Amino acid sequence: MTAVLATRVIDADQVRRVRDAMPEPEAIRDLAAVLGLLGDPTRLTLLIALHQAGEMCVADLAAATGSSESVASHALRLLRAHHVVAVRRAHRLAFYRLDDDHVRTLLETGLAHAGHGEPDARHREPQAAHGEPHAAHGELHAGHREPHAGEALS
Repeated sequence: MTAVLATRVIDADQVRRVRDAMPEPEAIRDLAAVLGLLGDPTRLTLLIALHQAGEMCVADLAAATGSSESVASHALRLLRAHHVVAVRRAHRLAFYRLDDDHVRTLLETGLAHAGHGEPDARHREPQAAHGEPHAAHGELHAGHREPHAGEALS
């Protein structure tokens, strides 16, 4: 277990529950790696294209996403090495498809969040943790406030 910095604890039971439910460090590193792959605009664009098309060859992916075949191939090799996409070869062409349902779910959720997955997603009022409507992105949920300098979050 990693060392814990000395810090104030307001709700020890909640802290204990969160610590007990926290994934192992290796799982967090794996998640960070996947999110890092999705964080690159070129790779993300290729993944969105594959999500929409199902399967595409490198040349068509490059044309659809506005990148060169070389850039697309390099990005796809990296995605394949992390088991995010799979390849099918037909003669001299390589056809790629999404190969990870979790990444597919992340793409769908991300697109819906950005307002491109569901037509009315941008017009729905977000819900707070307990089903209560809350303010738009970037604002605090009702009943919560920013801590003062030196004050711990509760």
